[in-house]
Amino acid sequence: MTSFVLSHFALASPLGAGRAETVAALHDGRGGLSPCAFETVRIPTHIGEVDGLDRPVAGGLADYDCRNNRLALMALEQDGFIDAVAGARKRYGAHRIGLFAGTSTAGILETELLFRRRDPVTGALPADFHYAQTHNTYSVADFAQRVLGLAGPAFVVSAACASTAKAFGNAARMIALGLCDAAVVGGADSLCLTTLYGFHSLQLTAEGPCRPFDASRSGISIGEAAGFALLERAERAPGAISLLGIGESSDAHHMSSPHPEGLGARMAMERALAAAGLAPEDIDYINLHGTATRVGDAAEDQAIWGLFGDRTPCNSTKGQTGHTLGASGILETIIAALCLDEGFIPSSPTTERLDPTLRCRYLIQGTDRPLRRVMSNSFGFGGSNCSVILGAAP
Repeated sequence: MTSFVLSHFALASPLGAGRAETVAALHDGRGGLSPCAFETVRIPTHIGEVDGLDRPVAGGLADYDCRNNRLALMALEQDGFIDAVAGARKRYGAHRIGLFAGTSTAGILETELLFRRRDPVTGALPADFHYAQTHNTYSVADFAQRVLGLAGPAFVVSAACASTAKAFGNAARMIALGLCDAAVVGGADSLCLTTLYGFHSLQLTAEGPCRPFDASRSGISIGEAAGFALLERAERAPGAISLLGIGESSDAHHMSSPHPEGLGARMAMERALAAAGLAPEDIDYINLHGTATRVGDAAEDQAIWGLFGDRTPCNSTKGQTGHTLGASGILETIIAALCLDEGFIPSSPTTERLDPTLRCRYLIQGTDRPLRRVMSNSFGFGGSNCSVILGAAP
C-alpha cells in the first residue's frame, strides 16, 4: 500500500486527556474504570467515564453542543493537534484535506435526555433540539471539520466497534486515489443510556472492572473516548509513526457474536500483514480487541493462535479504558503509536488469572522494550473486523 504516516495525533479517554496522562496511566497500570453512576443509570457494572465534559460547546458551534462533540473537542484540543492541522491546511489547502470519522451512537444521549422534555400533549421534541448537529451519525465529522477549518471530502463510518479503525482504510484509499492529499482520521463515542442499558440487557456487562482473557471474565465495561490522527504521505512527514497496513473483513456470522473460530478476525489480520508486506513474526506486540466477553476473547484467541502461535506478545487495554465501542479503533491505534514511540508494552492490570483454555501469549505484566511494529485489532457486531499495523519511525 502507499506509505502513510501519523504525523500528529490527540486523544481523550478515561485515562486522561492528551499524551502525557495516557502514557503515564498505561505505563503505571492505572485504570480509569469506576462503579456506574452515570446520569440516572444504576446498574451493577463499572464504566470508563471521561471527566471534564461539563463545558458546553459555545459560540458559533453552540448548536453542536452534546456530550459526543464535547468529547471530540476535548481530544482535538490536546497536544497541539489543531495547530498541526492548521499547518497542514497551509501546505495542502483546506479543500485537499479529508476528514474520515467513526462513531456508533454519536450524540444519541442528547435525544434521550430531550425525550424527558417532550410536549405532554403533542409528544413533540423541544424546539432547541438540533438533530443534524448532535444525534445524526455525521455530526461528529461535521463538527470536527468546522473546528479544524477543513473543507475536503468527509464522511462517517458506523460499523460498531470497528468504526474508527475502518476510517483509516477509507482515508488511505481516498488519498491513494488522489481525492485528497491528507486526512484527519478519528471520531468519538460517548456514554449514553442506550448502550448502558442495552449491553446490560444482553447480559454482556461485567459487575466489576472487565478482565480480558481472565478465567473468570464475565463481560465488558463500557467506556467513552475520542481521538484523531493526521494522516499524510510518508515523504511529507519524515520521522513519524508509519501506517504500514490495514486489513478488513466481514464474516457476517451473527448479529452480535463473532465467528466461533475467529475466521473473520484472522482474515483481517492476514490482510493487514499482506498489505504491509510482513510475516506474523515481524509483529512485536498485538493490542487485542479483548473485550472480556467469554465468546469474544475465545474467538480472538483462536485467530491469534492460528496465525501467530504463542510467539507474539499481546494483551488488551480495555481493563483500563473500558470498551469505548466505536472509538476503540482510534483509541487503541493511538495507544499502539504511543507504545512504539515510548518503547513499552502496557500491562493488563485487571486480568488476574489467565484462562487456561486460551493459548496465545497474553501478557499480564507490562514491559519496557523497543518495538518496531505493532498491530491493533478492532472487531465489531455484525462481523465487521479491522486490523491496523503501525511501524516505529525509522
